[in-house]
Amino acid sequence: MLDQPTRTAKPSPGASAAEDAPKIASGEINAQSQETDGFQLVIDALKLNGIDTIFGLPGIPITDLTRKLQAAGLRVISFRHEQNAGYAASIAGFMTQKPGICLTVSAPGFMNGLAALANATTNCFPMILISGSSEREIVDLQQGDYEEMDQLAIARPHAKAAFRVLHAEDIGVGVARAIRAALSGRPGGVYLDLPAKLFPQTMDAEAGRQSLIKVVDPAPRQIPAPDAVKRALDLLKGAKRPLIILGKGAAYAQADADIRALVEKTSIPYLPMAMAKGLLPDTHEQSAAAARSYVLPEADVVLVIGARLNWLLSHGKGKTWGANSAKDWGGQKFIQIDISPQEADSNVRIDAPVVGDIGSCVSAMLGAISATAGSWPTPPAEWLDAIAQRKTKNIAKMGESLAKNPTPMNFHSALNVVRDIVKANPDAILVNEGANALDFTRSIVDMYKPRKRLDVGTWGVMGSGMGFSVAAAVVSGEQVIAVEGDSAFGFSGMECETICRYNLPVCVVILNNNGVYRGDEVNTTGGRDPSPLVFVKGARYEKLMEAFGGVGVMASTPAELRNAMEEAIRSRKPTLINAVIDEKAGTESGRITSLNPAAKKKP
Repeated sequence: MLDQPTRTAKPSPGASAAEDAPKIASGEINAQSQETDGFQLVIDALKLNGIDTIFGLPGIPITDLTRKLQAAGLRVISFRHEQNAGYAASIAGFMTQKPGICLTVSAPGFMNGLAALANATTNCFPMILISGSSEREIVDLQQGDYEEMDQLAIARPHAKAAFRVLHAEDIGVGVARAIRAALSGRPGGVYLDLPAKLFPQTMDAEAGRQSLIKVVDPAPRQIPAPDAVKRALDLLKGAKRPLIILGKGAAYAQADADIRALVEKTSIPYLPMAMAKGLLPDTHEQSAAAARSYVLPEADVVLVIGARLNWLLSHGKGKTWGANSAKDWGGQKFIQIDISPQEADSNVRIDAPVVGDIGSCVSAMLGAISATAGSWPTPPAEWLDAIAQRKTKNIAKMGESLAKNPTPMNFHSALNVVRDIVKANPDAILVNEGANALDFTRSIVDMYKPRKRLDVGTWGVMGSGMGFSVAAAVVSGEQVIAVEGDSAFGFSGMECETICRYNLPVCVVILNNNGVYRGDEVNTTGGRDPSPLVFVKGARYEKLMEAFGGVGVMASTPAELRNAMEEAIRSRKPTLINAVIDEKAGTESGRITSLNPAAKKKP
């Protein structure tokens, strides 16, 4: 605990005792000194800007700050590992369009949070990592302070912006700059460094209050140029085989009604990326998800909304897009809506960039369509019919797989249950991570509402599941269903204690096949150690949740899994279901085997 310096009382300039009474009662002014300190200024700056929840892990030098935050009415969700707190903060930012706050201790704690910060920046999630740190004068001379580290320098390459506050009177500016940086333009992760010596600094309470900043319009609308909108619509209108791709940026924008109107008014088939599922129901007749491998290479004009043409879309070229080689273009013309002009032409030529925030861009396109003489042309029937035929064929094929009931369960039979549960509970939030567990869930489980599917995102990072689950439950108050591979769960499984401690309505379903990818691999050398890819056989993961007072269930049949999930949702109790599936189920690297050179060589 940091000692508080003793100061002589001095009155606030021009303030009477009566005027100061409310501030004294709220704790803004110390009744003895009429001063405020760094602790209180950080709290007041966050509250002034509508921050009501902090995710973190207490310790030197921020332990007292967590106590004071809670005492001031903010909700402090304390984790078992900073990385998971960081993932929670990042996905809270995605869900709320307010920066999620992760609070950590110095050096090792900061480093643990750094992975989540970098992931937030990569995924364009608004998040602020606030870390206590060692004293600058000792760090700069490398004199060996407690947990000495130049955290600001380390954070900069992994954050959209990074700031350090050295003086109490600058706390308001520091918090304001961090908020604006996290939210404006393309959102991202921001680092805010608060050295230990900052917190006990004192200043006149009224001067402190005046130093705080309420950020006005932190994410201002960026209206697209009319000629850019016209260019895009002219290209789209003349397409013979148009396609719309929706990315998680479209989900973040919360322009749900306008995006749906644009899709339906143009009658263009659309393909949702994983976290855009539910912007329109996956069962919507214009969804081309079940014909993905057909529409990407066959489309002639592609409208990309809130998605990047990165590896998840094969960089916009290669055989996925109908080209002869990975370096060739397929000949498609691209329209891209993005708030960052630098995103255009990142991999292939963007014929019609529309730069602005997604809500404004989609609204402008709708307005221009409405103002156009005559109705918008429906895409050619040959294109729509060809997609419909492939959808029907692929959905029927999927139905055959889902109808089977093998013993032991496989991914299809287990996820058929999850599919039904989500359909019956469309407001539930689905968290999903793993390799095969991710791929199969994404293709099998339909989503019906926006921002109800939270998954590993651009990096495909493992270990985000429990942090995401905690944040989703805290932020929304809704039931959370976390579908986890047994390998992915291992990264953050101790957060089951956090789920139980806060009594959150989280139902974790572990698809347990005893290993990374699958559990039947053996040590080919004949040595005593198991294969690096296999786990303990028959692991009883459900006991972990039971250990902390939650409900643990082992399910070996679809009926047992269904009963356990229905009871978890009915009771809203922290629940972990160990869904045992065939250890031979699964493929190495899931559906990205092409990125694994060793796996490609295997027969």
